[in-house]
Amino acid sequence: MTKDIKKVVLAYSGGLDTSIILKWLIETYDCEVVAYVADLGQGEELEEARQKGLDTGASQVIVDDLKEEFVRDYVFPAFRAGAIYETKYLLGTSLARPVIAKGQVKAARETGSDAVSHGSTGKGNDQVRFELGYQALAPDLTIIAPWREWDMNSREALVAYATKHGIPVPVTKAKPYSSDRNMLHISFEGGILEDPWATPPEDMFVLSVSPQAAPDQPEELTLEFKAGDAIAVNGEKLSPAALLAKLNELGGKHGVGRVDLVENRYVGMKSRGVYETPGGTILREGHLALESLCLDREVLRIRDNLLPHYSELIYYGYWFSPEMELLQGMMDKTQEPVTGEVKLQLYKGNVTVMGRRSPNSLYRPDIATFEADTVYDQADATGFIQLNGLRLRIRHALEQAKN
Repeated sequence: MTKDIKKVVLAYSGGLDTSIILKWLIETYDCEVVAYVADLGQGEELEEARQKGLDTGASQVIVDDLKEEFVRDYVFPAFRAGAIYETKYLLGTSLARPVIAKGQVKAARETGSDAVSHGSTGKGNDQVRFELGYQALAPDLTIIAPWREWDMNSREALVAYATKHGIPVPVTKAKPYSSDRNMLHISFEGGILEDPWATPPEDMFVLSVSPQAAPDQPEELTLEFKAGDAIAVNGEKLSPAALLAKLNELGGKHGVGRVDLVENRYVGMKSRGVYETPGGTILREGHLALESLCLDREVLRIRDNLLPHYSELIYYGYWFSPEMELLQGMMDKTQEPVTGEVKLQLYKGNVTVMGRRSPNSLYRPDIATFEADTVYDQADATGFIQLNGLRLRIRHALEQAKN
């Protein structure tokens, strides 16, 4: 354990773990601790976190408004690429960690700190995401990971430490799980959710009503895209963060975006997470619909083949890696023609595409029509099929010869 630490910037949320860590860092390293609170859209929790950080002993609490940066520079690039992990997870937590790490490093430079710290456990993905970010951006800073140093190895031990030091305990029998919220989603894990057979309680959800309680009348909306990014909702131009907030409101009202997933963590174990991503779900469906109109078949095929690896890079914490830069550049190149509008319907948890149009559309009604046309000779298909079937005929002939 390094003892010559003078000042630490801690990624701080105001929750049980980071509040205990704040006090533990002060006691263990006899140092100043700057509590760094990244405002990614958690709203009313921020002022409470600021005061709690000061009450717990922080020498300074920095609340950094990163909402626009988060959506513009992290969420939108990922959605341009179509990122999704294990077919369901839209990477809300994964995308938040690199922007927090970047903000922490900036705060460390501004406050003259020589170390950074986080509240991630030794079993989770976030420790990797935070620390890979620190190493990519500021390898000279010391990294302190309390969960890998202290001897508190259970929730009960943490509660006992908090009680001893007068730190309020937010996790109670009324809320037997942990949650993490930002502009893109809110995630729930732990507690009762550790049983994959247990149904999440309805009062757990924050951003969305249940599909059963959603309005009985569907609602239509129009999304406008430019080069793969959404820029307007129902004709109203909005900033990235404001647009995502608007879609969250609309999607949540109609019960859109709930996911219950048992996923594979990077560290090797499975975990169960429940997510609410109403705006992101709408954004993804609209983007896919417009891509179907604008992207060349082979470009789309190559992009989709690389998509699992791209999504894993985000999930595993390699946002600031050279391979991520390479893939992001390619993904952004594919999006140059993805401009236009998509008409969507929201109803009882569903997002249905009702129409799409684009000045860059590759769809040609005069070619695709079943009516008479002068641009496609159907007889050409005979040779096309014969050539593509050649290897199948050869294989059949070989099998026949063996018999």
